[in-house]
This record gives sequence, C-alpha cells and structure tokens, in this order.
Amino acid sequence: MNSNKVLLGILGGVAVGAIAGILFAPAKGSKTRKKIANKGKTYVKDAKGKFTDVTKNLTSKYENFMENAKELADHRVTK
Repeated sequence: MNSNKVLLGILGGVAVGAIAGILFAPAKGSKTRKKIANKGKTYVKDAKGKFTDVTKNLTSKYENFMENAKELADHRVTK
C-alpha cells in the first residue's frame, strides 16, 4: 500500500505542476480553459484506470484469502 500512496503523491504533484504551467503560460483564456479541461479529462481517465487496477488487485487477494481460509477450515474439519 505504501507504493500506492507514493504513486498518488507523484501523480498529484505532476497534476499541480501541469496546471500551474498552463495557468502561467501566455495564452488566451479560452485556450487555457480548453487545455485545463483536456488535462483534467486525461487525469480522470488515468485515475479511473489506477482505481480499477487497485480494485482488481484487492479483489484477487480477497478471493485468494477466502479460498485459503476455506481450505484450512475443510482441512481442520476432516482431521
């Protein structure tokens, strides 16, 4: 779980840096807003993908744990 926190921290820093860079770049307001919206969409898409990966990983670990617990319980009952 520590690596997930580090990854989220890095992504957050990159997002803040990108937004700050866009805001301070000399461009028309409409272009800047479009850039921010596009970056936001990209970050949301990436975050959804990461969330899906974490959810799948946790689900897999839970299923493995439950399978092992069932096997252990069955093994103790048959003794």
